[in-house]
Amino acid sequence: MGKKRISYFWSEDCGNFHYGAGHPMKPHRLALTHNLILNYGLYKKMEVFRPYRANAADMTRFHSADYIDFLQRVTPDNVSDFQKHLSRFNVGDDCPVFEGVYDFCSIYTGASLDCAVRLNNEMSDIAINWSGGLHHAKKFEASGFCYVNDIVLAILELLKYHPRVLYIDIDIHHGDGVQEAFYVTDRVMTVSFHKYGNNFFPGTGDVYEVGNSGGKYYSVNVPLKDGIDDNSYLNLFKPVITGVMENYQPTVIVLQCGADSLGCDRLGCFNLSTKGHGACVDFVRSFNVPLLVMGGGGYTIRNVARCWTYETSILLRQEVSNELPYNDYFEYFGPDFTLHPDTSTRTDNLNSKTYLEQVKIKVLEHLRSLQGAPSVQMHEVPSDIIGYDGVKDADEDKHPDVRVTQRLADESREHASEWGDGDKEADMMVTGS
Repeated sequence: MGKKRISYFWSEDCGNFHYGAGHPMKPHRLALTHNLILNYGLYKKMEVFRPYRANAADMTRFHSADYIDFLQRVTPDNVSDFQKHLSRFNVGDDCPVFEGVYDFCSIYTGASLDCAVRLNNEMSDIAINWSGGLHHAKKFEASGFCYVNDIVLAILELLKYHPRVLYIDIDIHHGDGVQEAFYVTDRVMTVSFHKYGNNFFPGTGDVYEVGNSGGKYYSVNVPLKDGIDDNSYLNLFKPVITGVMENYQPTVIVLQCGADSLGCDRLGCFNLSTKGHGACVDFVRSFNVPLLVMGGGGYTIRNVARCWTYETSILLRQEVSNELPYNDYFEYFGPDFTLHPDTSTRTDNLNSKTYLEQVKIKVLEHLRSLQGAPSVQMHEVPSDIIGYDGVKDADEDKHPDVRVTQRLADESREHASEWGDGDKEADMMVTGS
């Protein structure tokens, strides 16, 4: 194949939100990630876009209107007026009301929708949104630090053009919100590799959860135990994904790259290295299917930034040095200041070869139960959720003196050659060429 067209979505606002003192979810990790991508020079190899901001109408394509209305209206200052709504929408300690919560959702969800539209219109081969991947949010409520399920919304957009969408989740937590949304359809196959058992959140994801009705065997779960290492993980990941690709034949893939499956994660209990985690991304990329890549969990933020930067380099096929370049957050990465730190822990690998073989056999057995890749009848394609009329606006030649609108500015990019090596983050923002 020729060189892939890769789009990367970034909003400087996204890293400035704060869930609250002591909360493990820290959007600031996105600023660390972006700054490493900038200082490694990886931005020169991608089209960089400021994302579309999703509105309530976009979000209610999956979520209930009263839930989204609540997110729009509630603030830390008026939360006492919404007491009866908090338990109803599962908002509290894990999913707190923080300043700008709706704006935060609008940015990361809009970026995922933007990715989907670019893939649908064949404007990109790979689209990256590290701010997305919030896989726990449900139709009527928040869950597990997630408020709006950008993954479900992006998949709904992809389904306008694609007969079969494959969702792969390598977060340590089960991708329950996405599985639940598509549990009874064969248009989406969900594949989740996650810790299961001992009341680990969210408590779902047994190997026998396979879907229902028309979606039977289209939910694939790979339940794992504490301490799994690179070799054990990849020896399961590769044959499972190969079986999925052969049996399902997706026309587009959504890959959630939660980094809490790394060793040394604040909330995790696996033993993956950044290279092992990245090898999963590389393997998925190797199938040469249009790919939407998202973030997800990850609570030791210096390692999250390392992981997602490394995986950006993998997607770009760019070698990067293990020695970190100087950056605005350099002190976060001490004492080693490397891209691939030692993330091994003293946690024993409780996944025996026998156990992993049993899981693999059961999953592949379920996949063989599929009656070939499902097809859909031809239908009229609904309009895109975002108004891309190709790369060029239809009225551009007719009205050359018309001022460029914000929408057009946000859809444009700066050519890599126009950015010098020393450009700082403020210069990275794309507001139109």
